[in-house]
Amino acid sequence: MSYSELRDFITKKRSTHVMMKYRFKLTSVLLFLLAACAEPTEPEIPWVSLFDGETLNGWSQKGGTATYSIKDGSIVGTTVHDSPNSFMTTDKMYDDFILELEFKVDPSMNSGIQIRSNSFSYYRDGRVHGYQVEIDPSERAWSAGIYDEARRGWLNTLDGNLEAQQAFKQNEWNHYRIQAIGDTLQTWINGVPASYLIDDKTASGFIALQVHSIKKEQPPGTEIAWRNIKILTDSLQKYVKKSPLKPIITRNQLTIDEQKKGWQLLWDGKTTKGWRGARLDSFPQNGWEIENGELTVLASGGAESAAGGDIVTLKKYGDFELKVDFKLTPGANSGIKYYVDTDLNKGPGSSIGLEYQILDDRLHPDAKLGNHEGSRTLASLYDLIQASPQKPANPIGSWNTARILSQEGKVEHWLNGVKVLEYIRKSDEYRKLVAESKYETWRNFGEADTGHILLQDHGDRVSFKNIKIRPIVKNQ
Repeated sequence: MSYSELRDFITKKRSTHVMMKYRFKLTSVLLFLLAACAEPTEPEIPWVSLFDGETLNGWSQKGGTATYSIKDGSIVGTTVHDSPNSFMTTDKMYDDFILELEFKVDPSMNSGIQIRSNSFSYYRDGRVHGYQVEIDPSERAWSAGIYDEARRGWLNTLDGNLEAQQAFKQNEWNHYRIQAIGDTLQTWINGVPASYLIDDKTASGFIALQVHSIKKEQPPGTEIAWRNIKILTDSLQKYVKKSPLKPIITRNQLTIDEQKKGWQLLWDGKTTKGWRGARLDSFPQNGWEIENGELTVLASGGAESAAGGDIVTLKKYGDFELKVDFKLTPGANSGIKYYVDTDLNKGPGSSIGLEYQILDDRLHPDAKLGNHEGSRTLASLYDLIQASPQKPANPIGSWNTARILSQEGKVEHWLNGVKVLEYIRKSDEYRKLVAESKYETWRNFGEADTGHILLQDHGDRVSFKNIKIRPIVKNQ
């Protein structure tokens, strides 16, 4: 081999070695870049299935007689005539959760997914009631809106949310995501944010699949199907999805249906506007506080009107419907009075009027007092008529809802959606009860045509919110 041939051979070898090193380094860099760019594997979400795809184990039917069956791995509900709303409910109760499922609905139907719902024998003969995530294939297109079944009606419609209204797919499978965490309820339809509601009416209940009742002219046999029903109940903050929507807050606000029916707020949740001391021209300087949307009479030793004193509405009312949420502390006493005349009783004690009693029946001694047995217990017409002993009172420290309806002389007391007593003002029976009570000294007690609404200071800590009234105009 000549010198020139030897030189060329060595040069070729060196070049090949350099190329191999370059290729090795390039390959290493590419592998590193690919590894760096690869998306991390998401941890598996620990969904729990509520439906096994084959049976209705873990579910029970309530309400109507619509049929539920299993077809192709789905629960299928079918409409029937002469039936109220039907519900296939989970046997288990849920409070905070994230729920996902799919459904396909006949375009002529109305349906929904119940969440945090209940059925109690004392409430409308066991009627299912609670939050419903609407399924609405009609032109209105409110699917994934939130309705309060058998209670307050619409809470969160899809008016103004065009993207969510257009997300529903007719005659196809649709997907819902529902988040219920604390007082916050949020929904998505096919990935589009639909509802965002802050409401603390109910914290726990079952989940249910609704088949709505149908009218006589509607043909029976229309179907809705649900599948892939799964839920999360643990470590929810790891999986929660944020909604860009502005929340609808119901506390101290009128609901959609209340606005339509002429309800008015008696308290705005923030100020003392519309109220004064029963014996003052302005609101009391002490004894009451406003905090976190609650109006609270402070504890002062249990004496009647000895601290801040009673407060009354500036306006007087004749026939009306009144709703007030209240919360008692242990052993507390208070009341909601109506047809109050603040010019009566200028001496010690409370202003005079008919009283919806608010009391801890177990701990306060007043529960065993009064001229008429039991007439000083919770929801009673104080000292005159006892509320039903089967009244559905929530535990002390929980919120209860008082409702008073007074129309054309007939008065009803309601507690948590159940009527607990009724009477006729100015009737002979009513006047006999008054004559046998502590009110016998007050001429024509409780018979005024109009009067103030009063919240009582009885020296115990009691809170109020959602104070609303619907004035009733008498027929001309």
